[in-house]
Amino acid sequence: MDPAADDLQEARAGGVATITFNRPARRNAITAAMFERLLPLLEALAADDAVGAVVLTGAGSAFSAGGDVGEMADRDPAETPADATRTLRRRMDAARLLHEMPKPTIAMMRGPAAGAGLCLALACDLRFAGASARFTTAFARMGYAGDYGGSWFLPRLVGPAKARELYFTADALDAGEALRIGLVNRVLADDDLPAHVGALAQALAAGPRVALREIKRNLNLADEASLVETLDAEAAAQIRCRLSADHREAARAFLEKRKPVFGRG
Repeated sequence: MDPAADDLQEARAGGVATITFNRPARRNAITAAMFERLLPLLEALAADDAVGAVVLTGAGSAFSAGGDVGEMADRDPAETPADATRTLRRRMDAARLLHEMPKPTIAMMRGPAAGAGLCLALACDLRFAGASARFTTAFARMGYAGDYGGSWFLPRLVGPAKARELYFTADALDAGEALRIGLVNRVLADDDLPAHVGALAQALAAGPRVALREIKRNLNLADEASLVETLDAEAAAQIRCRLSADHREAARAFLEKRKPVFGRG
C-alpha cells in the first residue's frame, strides 16, 4: 500500500463521512496526490445514499495550510500551461462537489486554514472553528491569484469589499474576527469542537434527507436566480417533499406527539 494514501483519510459513523487531511507535521498541506484522491472520494460520497452528511477536517492542530509549497517549487518544466490549467480545473471540482452535493457538508477547523485549504472550507455549507483557528487567503503572498472557488465563495459570505481586502492583503483573521464577519458559523473551544460538530453531523444525517437535499438546492439556486425562478423551484421542491416518506413520518409523529424517525426518503 502506498504510504502516501494515508495522507487523506475517510471514516464513517452513523451516516456521517469524515474526510481528514492527515499530514499534521506539515500543517496538513495538500499534495497533488491528495487533491487527485479528494475528487473521486467526494464524487462517491455525493452518490452514496448511506451518507447523510460530510465533515471535512484536518489532523492535529491545523485544518490545512493549503497547497504543498514544496511541490509548487518543483513543478514539471515540461508541462504546458494548457495542460496544467486542465489538471487544476479538474481537481477544483472538489469545491463544486462540497457546495453542490445533495447533503450537508461541514468544515471543522482548528489552527491555520489557508489558501486552497480555506477555499475548500468556504465551499462547505457550514463552518465551525476552534478558538485556535486562523484564516488567510494566502495566495497573494505566493504570487498566486487563487483557486478552488474562493473568489466565488468568499464575497458571498463576507461581502465583496471585505473579500477583496482579504485577497489583496492576505491578512490573517483570528477565530473571533472570522465569526464577526460571517466567515464561520460558530467558534468553540478546541476541545469541544469535535463533539459539537459530531453531534450536529449525526443529527443532520438522521434528518429528513429529501427535505435537506431540497433546502440545499433552493439556497444554492437563490445565489444566482431571480425571485420568480426561486419561487418556482421552491414550489416544485415543496411538492417533492410532500410526497416523501419523511414528510409522512413527520406528520404522523407530530400528531402522535413523538419524535420522528426518518428514513432515506
